[in-house]
Amino acid sequence: MAAAHNKPEQVSAPANERSVSHEKNGDASSGDMRETLVEVSTQNQLLRHLGNRQIQLIAVGGSIGTALFVSIGGGLAKGGPGSLLIGYTIYAIMVGLVNNSMAEMVTYMPVSGSFIRMAGRWVDEALGFMAGWNFFLYEACLIPFEISAINLVLGFWRDDIPPWAICIACIILYAIINIVAVQYFGEAEFWLSSGKILLICILYMFTLVTMCGGNPQHDAYGFRYWTNPGSFAEYIHDGSLGRFEGFLGSVFSAGFTVVGPEYLAMVAGEAERPRTYLKNGFKTVYWRFGIFFIGGALCVGIVLPYNDATLQNADTGTANGSPYVIAMQNLGIGILPHIVNALMITSIFSAGNAYTYCAMRSLYGLACDGQAPRIFQKTLKNGIPVYAFALVMVFPFLSFLQVSNNTAQVVTWLATLTQGSQMINYIVMSLTYICFYNATKAQGIDRRTLPYYGYFQPYCGYIGMVWMIIIEGTFGYSVFLPGKWNVGNFFAFYTMAMVAFCTFFGWKIIKRTRFVSPAEADLIWEKPAIDAYEASHNEPPTRFRDEIMTMFLGKRKRQNYMGEDPN
Repeated sequence: MAAAHNKPEQVSAPANERSVSHEKNGDASSGDMRETLVEVSTQNQLLRHLGNRQIQLIAVGGSIGTALFVSIGGGLAKGGPGSLLIGYTIYAIMVGLVNNSMAEMVTYMPVSGSFIRMAGRWVDEALGFMAGWNFFLYEACLIPFEISAINLVLGFWRDDIPPWAICIACIILYAIINIVAVQYFGEAEFWLSSGKILLICILYMFTLVTMCGGNPQHDAYGFRYWTNPGSFAEYIHDGSLGRFEGFLGSVFSAGFTVVGPEYLAMVAGEAERPRTYLKNGFKTVYWRFGIFFIGGALCVGIVLPYNDATLQNADTGTANGSPYVIAMQNLGIGILPHIVNALMITSIFSAGNAYTYCAMRSLYGLACDGQAPRIFQKTLKNGIPVYAFALVMVFPFLSFLQVSNNTAQVVTWLATLTQGSQMINYIVMSLTYICFYNATKAQGIDRRTLPYYGYFQPYCGYIGMVWMIIIEGTFGYSVFLPGKWNVGNFFAFYTMAMVAFCTFFGWKIIKRTRFVSPAEADLIWEKPAIDAYEASHNEPPTRFRDEIMTMFLGKRKRQNYMGEDPN
């Protein structure tokens, strides 16, 4: 294991020194700005080792896992193909609005901890505390969710595999990938995300070919299932109310499936050329939502009727509940389900790997701002926050719950518990952007000069925030219906909302924090250091295709977080 990183190097002044330096040298050139750097220790710093191709693949496939390939069937069963397509389209648009806000903030201030620390700096320290612990628990609890899902998918082939063996194997692999330098995590995610894209292409081709008659039954079924049994299913109640509730079920399914900007934001502190590569990554989110999530909802509604009996497994995440696998079996296709299942396992494993990474970085960001014990800020020489890593690796052991409980039930618990956290994340991002927008106006900063200019602002922030608040408050509505009350279900739906309430007001009361006024928001923060890092590059940023060619034709030097050769 690498030793702790204590080597002094040329870095920027600490935050309290940067403000003074900025005021004295406000009109200085980039060359003058580099002269303001001081000699301090770089102990406990993350390193900028994620290249363009790694960031782009993390942006494209980093958040795609169980939900898109398996759990989406639950939304189909509740709402039918019409509701599923409409629900996923609306939700993807709303998350796209959040992405528009996040892209502007993150490319301007690509710091470790990302929106967690921005919330504390630009809104209220208590909001940063709440956001950080909410995001940490969200990511950490998703790790055992994905491990449990792998066990269920493996059950497609045989049911005598010991669950504990899979749990141990996944924990060891996640530990190895995340304790080595971050570029190896990026490399693993590059290849795993490539597998996800391949899987999606296979499933889309399967849909197109079979619906046109290219299947063993020579049945050109087309959009048959949109008319029989129909486009809109009834859920809980009958009639129009039941169809509306089916639509809500599809929307809530999208709430667990359609994600992405938060994962790209969390690599900001370790990205090379962040203002260029992250900007490109955020731009890919829009077409990814359209092709992967909206396209996935359309394909699922084509290949399978919503009343297929096997879809009852979809909410539990079993392999047999994947609408694609069910459709393949219904058509009598023999080999393809096995190929899809194998690629599905790599996709689920990749999602768990991404959650491990994000949980570590969120805890590190909390420690940087004094909202978690300082020990979690300690890094190894390779830039890995070692004690944050140690705590995060405790959470995968929750997957051992499936040894004594029904595996599918464990998956359902974790999925429901974390879904509430996801909406809270987006509420925080949108609120933080609104405050950032107001701060730029109050301090006379022209947003058109920023690396990424978000159009239709601040309305994107307001619409995204209001939408997520509505979804957060209503996604567990069914527990309040007559005869549906269940204490366990209530806490599964709303535990994280209560935790968020307690952490926000608890920190606010104890620390006596106050909301930051737009004129006082620290928009300087780490900007001088980031500007100096960006200015230190003499060569233009590489393009995605150029890095792909470099990967096969030769190696290029890696650079640390100040643009220097670490060797």
